[in-house]
Amino acid sequence: MTKRIAVIPGDGIGPEVIDAGMRVLERVNDEHRLGLEFTHFTWSADEYLRTGVSMPPGAMEDIRDHYAAVYLGAFGDPRVPDMKHAADILLGMRFQLDLYVNYRPVKLLDERLCPLKGKGVAEIDFVIFRENTEGAYVGMGGAFKKGTAEEVAVQEDVSTRKGVERIIRYAFEYAKRTGRKSVCMSDKSNVMRFGGDLWVRTFEEVGREYPGIEHFHMFVDALTMQMVRAPEMFDVIVTNNMFGDIVTDLGAALQGGLGVAASGNIHPGRVSLFEPIHGSAPKYAGKDTANPIGAILTAAMMLEYLGFYEECSLIERAVTSAILDHETTKDLGGSLGTRAAGEAILKRLG
Repeated sequence: MTKRIAVIPGDGIGPEVIDAGMRVLERVNDEHRLGLEFTHFTWSADEYLRTGVSMPPGAMEDIRDHYAAVYLGAFGDPRVPDMKHAADILLGMRFQLDLYVNYRPVKLLDERLCPLKGKGVAEIDFVIFRENTEGAYVGMGGAFKKGTAEEVAVQEDVSTRKGVERIIRYAFEYAKRTGRKSVCMSDKSNVMRFGGDLWVRTFEEVGREYPGIEHFHMFVDALTMQMVRAPEMFDVIVTNNMFGDIVTDLGAALQGGLGVAASGNIHPGRVSLFEPIHGSAPKYAGKDTANPIGAILTAAMMLEYLGFYEECSLIERAVTSAILDHETTKDLGGSLGTRAAGEAILKRLG
């Protein structure tokens, strides 16, 4: 696999947090001689407003054919109300590069960050896999008599056997590889009978191939309740695109907020996309207040995907040390700005 990394800071606070992540990546890359090559792209709302182009022709093919990973900040700008550039770039990559695994670890690094009474680092340590290329987000549907009192809107939810099976199998393979004891599949098959039936049947069929791993099903409303009441009951959760979008943000809240949450959009063995899960937060852009930890942990996740496991662990330990020493931004109880919080982690890499 090539060692070229595409860096796309994006909009709002994206450039600030990606700058912090890049300083960590460059330090680790230089000191550990990883041989990574970084190419920076200026695709953003500014670029779109200036040129009318989200990505130049051939850019997606270039990313697919010549890069190992994409390190991305965030997209979203009130000057682009329809967010066309964000859809073209972020959703475009997810669908056109077939990044079918959305990987979201939920791991508490310090007990004081958890909003749940009596729950600590031992109880909050699980992983959510969200199907990333199908479901309600494929854009199928339409409107009839739009703008009238008789308007009808139809939004279609699409599941294929291939798409459902590969994300479920990925969840079981991850559990097997990492020593996790169980996989929970969550849906709403009691009311979404057709797609739900496909998910339930496929989950049971694949689950039988992994006799050493417990597998169980929960409706998504019950899942959200149990994530709050008893998060320790989960090791691996797998679900569809829309429900995954929701429950992963709940998971982020359990581990300390959106500012510390990392994510990967993965197609195993191919170029994959890594981004902190927070949005572009344009009202905080340029104020040196954004939390860089999500972006830095995302950089560590990207290194893990590329096979640099020790370097991933090194960054995670540095982040945990900074949190424990309260050298963080205000949202985590510290007093540092974005750049200083990144430097606090950087100095712990030595």
